[in-house]
This record gives sequence, structure tokens and C-alpha cells, in this order.
Amino acid sequence: MADSSWPGEQLVVAAQRGDVDAIAALVSGSHPNVRRFARSLCATPEDAEDAAQEALIILYRRIGMLRASGALASWMFRIVRNECLRRARTMRAHAPVPDAAVRSAEEVALQRIEAGELAAVIAALPAEQRRVLIMRDVQGHSGRVVAEALGLSTAAMKSRLHRARAAVQRSLRATPEPAPGDAHDDEARRP
Repeated sequence: MADSSWPGEQLVVAAQRGDVDAIAALVSGSHPNVRRFARSLCATPEDAEDAAQEALIILYRRIGMLRASGALASWMFRIVRNECLRRARTMRAHAPVPDAAVRSAEEVALQRIEAGELAAVIAALPAEQRRVLIMRDVQGHSGRVVAEALGLSTAAMKSRLHRARAAVQRSLRATPEPAPGDAHDDEARRP
């Protein structure tokens, strides 16, 4: 198994002070972990390599902005995550829409309503549950990555995720169903 330890705090502090050799050693020492983050977060291996490279460039240029020397791993995780998300958004924006994906205006409207209800339910969750649910179920990160990124034990992450999922399910079940007269009857549309 690859070494998953991050460069030591003394090296980080020296790099923050502008020591060029320390910055080079910090970037080199962080590379395996940054690549691992990128591979677990990005959609394609190519995007993962590009995101890791971009994150290391940011580390090189902005190490002085890191507030706490012990926060290197979480800072780099956020940079990699943001870069992977940016690449995914760019890819989605330029992807052609297949003909089979064409939907009626009614289907699109219903999907937006359902998505809005779900977003409202998730937004109402306590912050610690919301973060875990979004990272795990929306962004699709592994439980280990979520726990590590949030500074939690795996058990604590699983507990928060369970509570968040249960709260979402309860809230969605409590959402009133439309009354029978509200929906268009298929029979009424037939000639």
C-alpha cells in the first residue's frame, strides 16, 4: 500500500515562510495524496491527473495562504474537489444531449418540482448531517473520503449519514400528495 502520510508540520511551516526548497519538498511529498484524492473524486482518469496537477500548482503558488499548518490535507482536498467539480460542470455543459434524453415539458417541470422539494428538505438538515449527505450521496464520495475530509471517524460519519437519510425520507413522506383533481386525467385527453 502506498504511503498515505502527509509532509510534516515543520516542512509546511518552512514552506509558508517562503523557503523554496521546503515548498518543492512539500509539493513533491503531497503529490501521492493529491493524486489519490483526485482519482477518487474526478469522473475520468484524465480529469484526475489534470485536477491533481492544478491542485499542486495552487499549493506551490499559495502555500502562504494556508492558515493552519496542520490543515494541509483538508485544504488540498477542497482544492481537488473544487477542481473536479469545475471539470465535471465544464464537461456537462459541452456534452451533446442524446435524442433519447428529450423529454416533454411536463416531465421537465415535474422533475424540477421534485428536485426543489428535495433540495429544500436537504437544506433544512442540521449542517453536520447536510455536509455528510451531500458529500456521500450527491457527490458520490466514498465513506472513507467523507470521514477524512470532515475529520470524523468512519462510525461517526455513518451515524450522521444514517440520521440525514432517515430525516430526508421522513420529510419526503410527509410531503402532501397532489389531490386527484389536480392531475390531468389521461382519459380526458383521448379523442
